[in-house]
Amino acid sequence: MDNLEKLNILGQSAIYDICSAACSGRRMEGRQPSGNPSAFGISQSFLSDGKCVSLFRVLLTNVCENDCLYCVNRASRDTPRVSFSPDELACLFMEFYRRNYAQGLFLSSGLGGDRSKTMERMINTAEILRHRYHFTGYIHLKILPGVGDDFIETAASLADRISINLEAPSQKRLRRIADQKAFLEDILKPIEKIHKIIKEGRGVPSGYTTQFVVGAAGESDQEILKTTGWLYREKGLRRAYFSAFVPIPRTPLEDERPTSPIREARLYQSDFLFRFYNFDFSELILDEKDNLVLDLDPKLAWARANPHLFPVEINTAPYANLLRVPGIGPTSARRIIRARQKHCFTDEEELKRAGLVLSRAKSFITINGKRPWSARWEQLGFSARIS
Repeated sequence: MDNLEKLNILGQSAIYDICSAACSGRRMEGRQPSGNPSAFGISQSFLSDGKCVSLFRVLLTNVCENDCLYCVNRASRDTPRVSFSPDELACLFMEFYRRNYAQGLFLSSGLGGDRSKTMERMINTAEILRHRYHFTGYIHLKILPGVGDDFIETAASLADRISINLEAPSQKRLRRIADQKAFLEDILKPIEKIHKIIKEGRGVPSGYTTQFVVGAAGESDQEILKTTGWLYREKGLRRAYFSAFVPIPRTPLEDERPTSPIREARLYQSDFLFRFYNFDFSELILDEKDNLVLDLDPKLAWARANPHLFPVEINTAPYANLLRVPGIGPTSARRIIRARQKHCFTDEEELKRAGLVLSRAKSFITINGKRPWSARWEQLGFSARIS
């Protein structure tokens, strides 16, 4: 099997790992592509500044000793098994890089027959790129569960970002879908090591991430978000990713119902509230099954559950209070604060120009002590749109 045939398999298998949606922009180059890639393995990812880049996303091997119930690469699943050598993969990536099909590498892998040897080969791939090819661009390395501290140290010295996937929020839940993984020893212990390395400034400038498979283990949103919040507060997590469970043919869960993508979206919205809006887990509004409300975004659900905190006066409210208003984000809140240093807001059009989403905010704000005219009209039963 040639390398492009391998890439067809291993690039397609890598789509289930979504910890590459954001990456460091410090080394990216602004070249134009010289064509279109003809094989799997390229995915569009976003930098923290919103810039879209192309990552070469691939597994080193889809051979795996574990038999996780949900996984496309589980050991007992009947599927073609292929592997790259470090030399093959590094050479293939550089060919894609030179043609500007990809600006960075996201490298994950099945465990192979020996996870330590597989992790060593992943690291060897990164070493070849850094030292033989003098590649200075973005590299994201997956840390395989249960590998030793030495591998984590070396990976951290080579990669811009590393990640290790929890898959589930607790040992109890993980055991239901991946009973060969030890939650504490295989996952949390490496996270402790990664956190220590980052705190000491010894690598990984873009931090580390993790991923949850949402719905496969029967967990609630409360369980996922409680674990996520703890990782942010105590373990320096840079970003959590949530992947709605989709049943894979020829796996034990193939007949299970897929998880709603709306549930995945609500988890991401809650995660943003943690990271950018100073929300605490205890403030989220959950239903009787400890899940987020699907028909309302979490910020709006919180606002409606706390009417005593509203309305907020646009011309006097501090930044922290503005952030709590639906329709106002960090950028628009800062713009409002800056604009108020020069003048007071007097009408809705000024707020729109500051980036406020009036359709969401109008029920929760006042302008000079008065509710926005569109909110008052709606209260009287008129449409806010005037032709």
